[in-house]
Amino acid sequence: MATLMKMPAIVADATDAVLSAWHAEPGSTVAAGDAIADIETEKAVVELEAESDGVLARLLVEPGTTVKVGAPIAVITVRGEGDDAIAAALASAGIGAPSDAPGVGPSTDAVESGERVFISPLARRLAHERGLDLALLTGSGPSGRILRSDVENAASARPKPVEGDQTAVAPAAPAVQPAAPAPVAPAIAPAANAVSDAEADVVPLSRMRQAIARRLTESKSTVPHFYLAVDVRMDALLAFRKELNAAATRKITVNDLVVRAIALALREVPDANVGFNGDSMFRYRRSDISVAIATDGGLVTPVVRAADSLSITDVSSLIGEYAERAQTGRIRPDELAGGSFTVSNLGMFGTKEFSAILNPPQAGILAVGAATARAVVTNGELGVATVMTCTLSADHRVVDGAVAARLMEAFKRRMENPLSILL
Repeated sequence: MATLMKMPAIVADATDAVLSAWHAEPGSTVAAGDAIADIETEKAVVELEAESDGVLARLLVEPGTTVKVGAPIAVITVRGEGDDAIAAALASAGIGAPSDAPGVGPSTDAVESGERVFISPLARRLAHERGLDLALLTGSGPSGRILRSDVENAASARPKPVEGDQTAVAPAAPAVQPAAPAPVAPAIAPAANAVSDAEADVVPLSRMRQAIARRLTESKSTVPHFYLAVDVRMDALLAFRKELNAAATRKITVNDLVVRAIALALREVPDANVGFNGDSMFRYRRSDISVAIATDGGLVTPVVRAADSLSITDVSSLIGEYAERAQTGRIRPDELAGGSFTVSNLGMFGTKEFSAILNPPQAGILAVGAATARAVVTNGELGVATVMTCTLSADHRVVDGAVAARLMEAFKRRMENPLSILL
């Protein structure tokens, strides 16, 4: 019996998601558990698995389409079933069966100027950004649906104004010139048409990148950040790590030790393991450390839960697994949820030091720089040591300066006495 695959609720409070890619062609045989599509949420790209064995008979949405949770996205049939079974499955959801051959069915998600326009959400956004009238566009998709390529082709074919020709844009000068208005401070906004199509390619932001932009803008503009930096002498820790790795089955990284050290420091200074919650605050019971991992699509922050209770080997194994799966979009939504504190490490790129933006409701994030040889003074004598600068960004609404200072002191002490990281 033909069945409908529907857009799942990838994140608990999600109302929609983007079907970013199909991995199976119409007419292909699939088995339950096969990855057949990528679903893009605000936090990650997640693989969508087939729910049953059968034939992927019909794709109902195009890649790049935003789909409401619970809406049909594909039809799976039992081998041998034909168009009648597909039509019956579509009719059960109130969808008329498309007349074209198995493939992507049309969507009727737009109404413009009283006439129904068939257009994908991505194409609609691009048309709006480029000032194109939808009524003048010709769709090349099934049933005349307007696709992204149609918008891009129309934009490239549009005549460009002749350089230096002011007649099309300059209004006629009035007979009497009005008095000049009082100076007004300019608003901060992107300059309209500041870059021509010949100078740059317009790349639509992914759903994840849009979420990153929105959340970080909100954080930086509404959260009162303050910053504390400490210089950690790393020679003892690097020697300790070398001894560990000589006998370890898995190589321990400096970042693994940083995550474990800050988790223990948060246990030692629980007033820093908090989050802002409007007229209240979260006081976290565990040191759940979000670890920032860079991917091609943006930054993801899977959580090492109870990092203060895990062994250094377990911390290292979990971070390594996260890093590997993040590059192929296989981080699960539940692995991104929560977290009481974040570690962001750019030391492997040679960055000496930096300040990171908080990830609300968390009240702390540690920015880790590169360990480099620097001149130091020890007992009044000048020498050379390997030093790493770490900068804490804290939310002053729930973390006072003295509390943040105690946290960084506890972190520095453990890093410079590395045996304590294992205890």
